Amino acid sequence: MIGISEIETAAERIAGHIVRTPAVPSPGLSELLGAPVTAKLELLQRTGSFKARGATAKLLSLGAAERAAGVVAVSGGNHGIALAVMAAALHVKATVVMPRSAPARSVAIAEEAGASVRLTDGMDEAFATATRLRDEGLTLVHPFDDPVVIAGQGTVGLEFAADAGELTDVLVSIGGGGLISGVAAALRALRPGVRIWGVETEGAQAMSEALAAGGPVPVALSSIVTTLSAPAVSQSTYDHVSALVHEVLVVSDREAVRGCLDLAGHAKVWTEPAAGCLLPAARQVRERIGSGARLGLVVCGGNATTADIMSWAERFGLR
Repeated sequence: MIGISEIETAAERIAGHIVRTPAVPSPGLSELLGAPVTAKLELLQRTGSFKARGATAKLLSLGAAERAAGVVAVSGGNHGIALAVMAAALHVKATVVMPRSAPARSVAIAEEAGASVRLTDGMDEAFATATRLRDEGLTLVHPFDDPVVIAGQGTVGLEFAADAGELTDVLVSIGGGGLISGVAAALRALRPGVRIWGVETEGAQAMSEALAAGGPVPVALSSIVTTLSAPAVSQSTYDHVSALVHEVLVVSDREAVRGCLDLAGHAKVWTEPAAGCLLPAARQVRERIGSGARLGLVVCGGNATTADIMSWAERFGLR
């Protein structure tokens, strides 16, 4: 289990390489949800998502031989972008393995940053390819099954605890679980009374299915939200969530896209569905907790194009 000392070490390590993103009260979301809302705007992070934190923490922890070997990552989009950009900044050669379902923009950004991008037919094959490349000598930077990466993501919670006002409930999206594991570890250490809620989309339910099964299990992936589509969580992220997280909520893809439109209209921020899914989940939390709720949202990323959002909105009848 990651503790606050590991997260503080990660914060010191990555300072100067990443952005301390703002945590701001949102009058628009507060009115929409009927409760005070503070948003941690991690979509303003370098590379457009929180993933830059964990990738940078890992890259800076590597020895000379590991850096010289080059790094490899598997990604549904954001981790690949983060590793490609941050590795280039630190003069490390990077290979990124993505499923063909990954956003075309994510592939293009990784390639433009200088990474070698390999496309596979699905996430299972992507993970297998990355594992093979690791066995051939590259240094694996796992998107969530790595204590250094989890500690790096936990710096989001470290900052949120320091910068936000009073909160009762914090909502965090879950893909493989690295972000919520780190954020939960930080918040439980610094704000032990705050409840932490995870959010997944239908068809990307690796954590909720793991919790139901009593441990990580492979899941069938069908969600449009590729950045949340891990084929399974890790034992480490499962352990963190089962110990530290109040509950994991699951919302539909349609609700996640609607959440993106609501965040644009009411919070004036442009997000991807991995962050949009927080809005319908926040409504559930508000209804369950009641008028005393003071909500925190970790707005994890904004790497979706206007064409992506409009296409999904059309598909789900939201235009």
